[in-house]
Amino acid sequence: MKDRIYVCHTFYHVYVTMLKELALPKEKQGSATLVLSKMSNDFTGMKERIEKTGFFEAVVEYDEKRETFFPELAEYKEDKGNIVLNMMSRILFTKKFAKLQADYIPVDFRQYKDIYVYCDSDPIGYYLNQNKIRYHALEDGLNSVANVDHAHFDNRGHFKLKAFFSKVLNLIFIQNGYGKYCIDMEVNDISAIEIPCKYYVEVSRKALTDRLTREDKDLLLQIFVRDMADLRAKMDEGKKYEKKVLILTEPLSALDVREQIFRDIIAMYEGEAQVFIKPHPRDVLDYVTLFADYPQFEGSMPMEILNFFEDLHFDKVIGVFTELKAVTFADEAVRLGPDFMDKYEDPAIHRQNERI
Repeated sequence: MKDRIYVCHTFYHVYVTMLKELALPKEKQGSATLVLSKMSNDFTGMKERIEKTGFFEAVVEYDEKRETFFPELAEYKEDKGNIVLNMMSRILFTKKFAKLQADYIPVDFRQYKDIYVYCDSDPIGYYLNQNKIRYHALEDGLNSVANVDHAHFDNRGHFKLKAFFSKVLNLIFIQNGYGKYCIDMEVNDISAIEIPCKYYVEVSRKALTDRLTREDKDLLLQIFVRDMADLRAKMDEGKKYEKKVLILTEPLSALDVREQIFRDIIAMYEGEAQVFIKPHPRDVLDYVTLFADYPQFEGSMPMEILNFFEDLHFDKVIGVFTELKAVTFADEAVRLGPDFMDKYEDPAIHRQNERI
């Protein structure tokens, strides 16, 4: 029986996995398997960089498939007009989706003592529950459940009934602690979550970060920074400016609307400081071309990695919905939030918690 395995869908997931593994005693480090799902992110080069460090026993790529990959599932997603027929469709969808996913599973999860899954709302969650494999879920992003409670939002209306069908009967699947074979779900701050769940366990990201040694931080930089020379050049360029701000992009709205959003944000701040841009890892807008006048950091790197450069400093960091409580490289963090986004899209789109 092998020790631990982590299923990661984003660079941030890999980052938190590293924090968790680095917090273990030295004799336990190096025995885990890391699975990189290619469904949501292009992890190009990361597998090789991680393997080079020897920090994991194995690094495996996973060709996870969305439900839309299987056209035969479409009929089960149609609204049948009432909860009984919709529930029957959902039961059939759950079973068939898990069965179809099985052909793409890259490892035998039953060979591991502890399984950790980020975003168990993704296909892997369906597979593990329908195959009766117990696992630990982990919060997708920093305080992501507090910001958007997807389990309740996606299942609003008769939630307790749906939760019973998932947690007790395993006939359907609900993420974030409500799957029958989900042991528990790690979250950063339970007190910030409005609707409690007895399966949540608090694992502070700050506590994991605070214990990092300089050696640990250098290891993280080695894994997450693809081009250190280029990043250092950006940092040296920043030293020329008395004041500077960093704008964190996000995959918001349609591409043309997204471009306007960040042009408007730049206009809000460039009068007071030099603007730098850090694209989100999943943001496909071509900032290099469209925003060529502004220095930019590597998009695939989680913004938390910037905390580990001792000589990097900004006066402000600005985001829209990005959780900024982990930022230590700036004097001030500005989260523009839903009121700002109301100008660009229907408020109902980004006010999920209010609609639960």
